[in-house]
Amino acid sequence: MKLPKDKSVIVERHNKVVYDCGDTVVKVFNGNKPAADIMNEALNLARADQAGIDVPELLEVGKVGNTWAIATKKVEGKTLRQLINEDPEVERMADFVELELQIHAHKNPLMNRQKDKYARMINSLGDIISEATQYELLVRLDGMPNHNKICHGDFVPSNIIVREDGTMSVCDWAHATQGNGGADCATTYLHLMLGGEKEIAEKYLRTYCERQGCEMSYIQNWMSIVAAAELARGRVVEQDYLLSMIDVVDYY
Repeated sequence: MKLPKDKSVIVERHNKVVYDCGDTVVKVFNGNKPAADIMNEALNLARADQAGIDVPELLEVGKVGNTWAIATKKVEGKTLRQLINEDPEVERMADFVELELQIHAHKNPLMNRQKDKYARMINSLGDIISEATQYELLVRLDGMPNHNKICHGDFVPSNIIVREDGTMSVCDWAHATQGNGGADCATTYLHLMLGGEKEIAEKYLRTYCERQGCEMSYIQNWMSIVAAAELARGRVVEQDYLLSMIDVVDYY
């Protein structure tokens, strides 16, 4: 895979750089990213598309030099994050939550199972949390309701592209699974909190529960589990906060 000379950087993270290449968008990972993770992300994107979700079209998985990359067809528009920053007075929360619920209405039995993924991540925390805490988290996870909804796993405004006609496409499917939408909601809430957006996070949680017709405690019971999952991803800066979320008592 070759990148054009006139490419521009859309976003740069510690493990990847995303380039605007005209008609395409290319995500180039650093050399430490396992090939299996890149293949899984591409597969998740293809399976979300197969299920009928509006996502960028997958074009190619290959290498740029010695590192892996994923190329997708460019979706023209602005991210929901850009629109919020440009005009914070415009109410967008209802559309944000409705889009997430639309994703949860889809299924694809070939996607990785959410509970299996969370269990692996909790079991990887032996050097950070005690065996007793691990056991308690695994027991709680096992007792949570079993669903098979498609869950994005990183449903935040920066991963939503809004076209001029108002339709929305959802990108970045690296963490997608099939499972419980409540866990997906708890993850979004946690990501907003980690981003310093407490007011937006609380409004999001209220709106989701109202639209889904569930009690807030139902989502809150997932918080310690998704906090452990985030901790397993190596969030060093937020470690103390995530540990505090893991240690919380039951919400009843």
